[in-house]
Amino acid sequence: MSNSSSITEFLLLAFADTRQLQLLHFWLFLGIYLAALLGNGLIITAVACDHRLHTPMYFFLLNLSLLDLGSISTTVPKSMANSLWDTRAISYWGCAAQVFFFLFLFAAEYCVLTIMAYDRYVAICKPLHYGTLLGSRACVHMAAAAWSSGFLNAVLHTANTFSLPFCRGNAVDQFFCEIPQILKLSCSCSYLREVGLLVLSACLAFGCFVFILFSYVQIFRAVLRIPSDQARHKAFSTCLPHLAVVSLFISTATFAYLKPPSISSPSLDLVVAVLYSVVPPAVNPLLYSMRNQELKYALWKIMSGVFQKQ
Repeated sequence: MSNSSSITEFLLLAFADTRQLQLLHFWLFLGIYLAALLGNGLIITAVACDHRLHTPMYFFLLNLSLLDLGSISTTVPKSMANSLWDTRAISYWGCAAQVFFFLFLFAAEYCVLTIMAYDRYVAICKPLHYGTLLGSRACVHMAAAAWSSGFLNAVLHTANTFSLPFCRGNAVDQFFCEIPQILKLSCSCSYLREVGLLVLSACLAFGCFVFILFSYVQIFRAVLRIPSDQARHKAFSTCLPHLAVVSLFISTATFAYLKPPSISSPSLDLVVAVLYSVVPPAVNPLLYSMRNQELKYALWKIMSGVFQKQ
């Protein structure tokens, strides 16, 4: 990354030009950020403290909440600070760090969501083998593989992107440092190498998507064969929150990167980026706790304990 001598900072896209709208953006993002911190923090606390939630499904949910906290903390605080202090600047190395951590956490989260689909598949389609296929050691290994895959993905993309020379200014058309927008500033044909890496990552992501889709086809086939309405309802209640989270994650990210160039504009790109990078970490805890009685009970116990101490 020897390119830091030519550009010392980047200018991020501002949400608004007037001071009133900048402050409105600050307070809006602050509310979303606090909601994400509270929701994911409560899930992490509930899973860690309640022994009844020490199961593979909740172990992976804990990992998902950690990743959500990390990803929203990578982009939102800097955007809030820029709006509050009426600036657009982010340092070269700050931008590189933002790209690295966002890619790391984003890719790891997608891997964890894929593992969670496998967990639901085994639980419903192969219940007799659940303890064998998803023992504590296997769960730790799968979670470690997800985090390691995200780390490797981030290292490759970040090192490759910031080794490029930038000669088309330093204005990034996004509210955080995003690789497609940074590549627009490059004047070297070497950017095609990074495009190739992005295509490879997209192919791997598509493979994960096919696996998730296949898992849910098998899950729904198995659930619909369950004769008991109560058992069928319980099976759906454990699967639907994960399916909703996966759908939100994949649909927003896919539209962000695969939308037709003809409809692309800075304002649309900004809205779509908020939808795939800011909204999911804030909404995921709500989606998971809405239909999950075990998680609701654990959260209720935590909240009751806090108020009783007061």
